Amino acid sequence: MSLSDVDRQLLDRCLSGSPRAWEDFVDRFLGLVVHVASHTFQSRNLTIQSATRDDLVAEVFVEIIANDYAVLKRFQRNCSLATYLTVISRRVIVRKLTSGHWGVASLQSDVAENGGARELDRFDNVDEVRELMTRLDPQEARVVRMYHLEGMSYQQISHEVGMSENSIGPVLTRARNKMRGHKP
Repeated sequence: MSLSDVDRQLLDRCLSGSPRAWEDFVDRFLGLVVHVASHTFQSRNLTIQSATRDDLVAEVFVEIIANDYAVLKRFQRNCSLATYLTVISRRVIVRKLTSGHWGVASLQSDVAENGGARELDRFDNVDEVRELMTRLDPQEARVVRMYHLEGMSYQQISHEVGMSENSIGPVLTRARNKMRGHKP
């Protein structure tokens, strides 16, 4: 998916310091970042308190504006802004969680048991995800792209691909196992 005109204009407005640009940016992408924070915990079988989630979401937005929007300036505009922000959000959240300052001992032990943070970061690189997606059939690849790279909900994916909402989770699980090199 490519960068939309709406997102291109919003990005340009933020980078040029236009009035209300940052507020519009946050309004547009807050839900996405909240979803990424919740999903990051859920995918690791952890529960997240709303206060912790809100703190992590704030950390993501702080990272985005740090150093005069350096994260946005690095955006190469070769994918959707939502895809890019999903990757950035996940990286910031995983980095914050693994830093030990968030009281997530179970995540720390999970990281140690799985050979370190590399397993947690495995799907954070968009190019690597695209390469791993070649192991999938087209339907699985489409569902993975929509969920992990575009931040779509099960309901949105269900509507888009014509699959029951209850089938999305099993398709994602099967696809993740294939991407990790496990037997389906």
